[in-house]
Amino acid sequence: MTTGDPQFEGVYGPYTITSIDRREVQRYRISLLVAGLAMTAGLVHWWQFGDRWAWVWLVPLMAGLGLALHWIHIYLRPLHNALRLFWLTGCLGWGLLLMQAGPNEALTTLVEQPLWILAIGPLFAALAGIGFKEFFCFQRPEAIGLTLLLPIALLGRLVGIISTSLCAAFLLIAGLLMVLLALRKFGMEAAADVGDKSVFAYLDSQRPASTP
Repeated sequence: MTTGDPQFEGVYGPYTITSIDRREVQRYRISLLVAGLAMTAGLVHWWQFGDRWAWVWLVPLMAGLGLALHWIHIYLRPLHNALRLFWLTGCLGWGLLLMQAGPNEALTTLVEQPLWILAIGPLFAALAGIGFKEFFCFQRPEAIGLTLLLPIALLGRLVGIISTSLCAAFLLIAGLLMVLLALRKFGMEAAADVGDKSVFAYLDSQRPASTP
């Protein structure tokens, strides 16, 4: 903290937004943008060129989402940990699919065997969780669109009530909404993403002290 760091009055007392906070917020926004661009590019690649090498876009998608979850500010630690667990489970699901079907056949296998959605779906559940957090905090329409489209697309395809092409269209729109969400956040003050740090401090103080 420096004397130039902005100070705010929180629910449980004053708090300061430091340069570390600002760096974390910047990294969160960049990570979210990378994930959105990767998801969008991967779907466009699949539509235009087929399965071959489309799986490569999973790497920046998973990395971007994982880093966004690392730097996101969420008051409720159990919720934050749950989103991280969804991310990890989804990454493992994609890894299993890639090993079982082969990288260049993974998406075809996913289309032909929708039950694989149960394995890879948690990754998108984590992404929907970020969308819900962003809508809850900022009421951005693109955030609620992201939150709703992902489960509609994947669950609708899983139970067979929507086609593969419609599912892919919904996912593409969700990817574009995530890009829009991330881009709009770059014009916001870091304090908006950090939130009320006094609440974080209060919640941490209520946790049971660790025993040796």
